[in-house]
Amino acid sequence: MAVLTWLLIPLVAAIGAGLWGSWANRTRKVRSDGPELIGYARFREAMEKSHSGS
Repeated sequence: MAVLTWLLIPLVAAIGAGLWGSWANRTRKVRSDGPELIGYARFREAMEKSHSGS
């Protein structure tokens, strides 16, 4: 019986990891990379402005 208990621990951990992974990935379908790309474009513009005067 103790062997079954030790085998259930990794099984429960694997199921929990799968559930957490699917929960963590749920917003990736809704949100795109738009805000990050816009922020990066603003950063590049700011860096180009600071170097254009020298």
